[in-house]
Amino acid sequence: MAFPEPEAGLVISYAYLWSNEFRRGKIEGLKNRPCAIVLVVEHESIGNKVTVAPITHTEPLTPDMALEIPPKVKAHLGLDTDRSWIILDDFDEFIWVFFDSNKNDRWIFFNSFFKHFKLFDSFKISFHSVRHD
Repeated sequence: MAFPEPEAGLVISYAYLWSNEFRRGKIEGLKNRPCAIVLVVEHESIGNKVTVAPITHTEPLTPDMALEIPPKVKAHLGLDTDRSWIILDDFDEFIWVFFDSNKNDRWIFFNSFFKHFKLFDSFKISFHSVRHD
């Protein structure tokens, strides 16, 4: 599979490190999970800095800090049929580096973007408000 350029709306499988795991001293996520790229900032010296939000089956404790993904979007992405949410108050950032095909277990790209669904517009508004509060 060709390694895509990072773009807001791309859903990737990534070893997401939750902020509470980081506070407990972990340095890498415990498992791969779907994550939505929400921001890409280009840096000439280091490459693209990517911000991702996790997608989880766990119902959020704070409903205002999550967006439920509609079944139609989940089907389009090739995700399972269980209820899922994009979490709006926990993010990972990393440098998007050249893809090493020998280590492809960390990077699996879902079959499409979700940005053309209205959900992405809601997510952008929510993401912007959370990042600026």
